[in-house]
Amino acid sequence: MSRKTLVDTTINGEPTEFLCEPRQSLLECLRDVLELTGSKEGCLTGDCGACTVLVDGRAVCSCLMLGVEAAGKNISTVEGLADANRLHALQQKFLEHASLQCGICTPGFLMSAKALLERNPDPTEHEIRYALAGNLCRCTGYDKIVRAVIDAAKTLRESGHDRAVARG
Repeated sequence: MSRKTLVDTTINGEPTEFLCEPRQSLLECLRDVLELTGSKEGCLTGDCGACTVLVDGRAVCSCLMLGVEAAGKNISTVEGLADANRLHALQQKFLEHASLQCGICTPGFLMSAKALLERNPDPTEHEIRYALAGNLCRCTGYDKIVRAVIDAAKTLRESGHDRAVARG
């Protein structure tokens, strides 16, 4: 049995501490230690994107990153997208465009799209497809997802990059 390491990090804007074994992935730490179950376990090889989170603003497959590597980093998960009673524009547009079915891939798509829109608020369809290429969907197909991201980008630009939209 290996010794656990104390990790000091920031998750969804909140200073966070957790204990993990050196071999545990960030995905395991998020889901099993911190009970943030939004990031999904898909392939565990970095091929599907279901576990995508943002690490210092960059989209990362959390199954490929060790939990101890989160020390001193700013981690954003899908749980941090919505504000109280307000969905993030990406979440709202995914609903409006019926861009999800089973939901396994949705958190990864949302986080990859968020990373893209933070660095490029007006992406082309080609740029969106490229940014989402590491995320796989077996249910919905990609056109609805791409259309949702295009619409969310427009909403965010028109609202002055307001991160949330009124729910319903």
